[in-house]
Amino acid sequence: MNLELSDEQVALRDTTRRFLADKAPISGHVRELLDNPTGMDDAVWRGLADLGTTGLLVPEEHGGAGMTMVEAGVVAEELGAALHPGPWLSTAVAAPRALTRLCDNDSAATILAGIADGTTVATVSFLDFQNVAAEDGNVLRGELGDVSDAAAADVLLVLAEDPDGTALFAVNTDSSGITVAPERGIDQTRKQFRVRLDGVPAQRLATAASADVAAVIDDLLIATAADALGAARAVMDLAVEYAKVRKQFGQVIGSFQAIQHLCVDMYETVELARSGVIHALWAADADLGSDEKHLAALRAKAFAGRLATVGDTAIQVLGGIGYTWEHDAHLYLKRLLSWSSLLGGPDRYLAEVGARLTRRGR
Repeated sequence: MNLELSDEQVALRDTTRRFLADKAPISGHVRELLDNPTGMDDAVWRGLADLGTTGLLVPEEHGGAGMTMVEAGVVAEELGAALHPGPWLSTAVAAPRALTRLCDNDSAATILAGIADGTTVATVSFLDFQNVAAEDGNVLRGELGDVSDAAAADVLLVLAEDPDGTALFAVNTDSSGITVAPERGIDQTRKQFRVRLDGVPAQRLATAASADVAAVIDDLLIATAADALGAARAVMDLAVEYAKVRKQFGQVIGSFQAIQHLCVDMYETVELARSGVIHALWAADADLGSDEKHLAALRAKAFAGRLATVGDTAIQVLGGIGYTWEHDAHLYLKRLLSWSSLLGGPDRYLAEVGARLTRRGR
């Protein structure tokens, strides 16, 4: 694998970065949406779609770019650095990966085309589906927790049990019988919901094999790791720049060895995580066995989970200003904490990585 970005990927990164800086800055965009249940602005979403970012993972025959997780990771890192609060991970990563991994082209065509052109916002409820059942006529009943971006979504992709096993269903969120309630977490840029389905009509898309479901969850973990990498990089840069200009005892604090050590610790953590995230993004679409791909995702979660410490350390470097609501450091820390807790803390994944490597060495 090549760890260097291609010219096209660099162009994608730079274009996304400029767009977010111009159209979705933290002060004038992100903070205004902290209490907005959808977390999105239609004009900004339209702009992201026009850049082609919503259709990166949509096959070309459905109007998308047909690119790989590496390109999706490039965009995710920039969105994380900008603390973007919209439903991009749900719509541009989780939904198309679920549809392309689990469905045939015909059943998923309409949704994929809408995702690609930005007219459809979709989300996936893979993380909590044990209590949803499909009745005769593909009517769903049950309750789902930890559903990202449900208030913004037009389509909800649901795993439910029917007589043939586990299947993937598509639900229009304006259907009767759906109740969406916010679940408040530490990160206000991440919108989580509890969704109740009370006799909601749905379209059965495909049977959902457990291996394919696990692969989609791995894809979501990897893309979220890239988002967290961007957030950690950005808050580290804020702290380093502050250390270059803030003076104590007549000297910039960056000249003090204690501050230098903190900055080096942040840099080391970010760069170690970067290598794991890049490898996992590449592995997701590489010609590898399913075990190797899963191990790459586990590693990304196990080690990138330490990125939350970058937010802690940055606030130490920033001192008193880092604790204020007006400074962006706390928003980055909350973003990193939400990543660290996604699908369990890093310790669980470290233990699984260690167990797998131990078995392999026998």
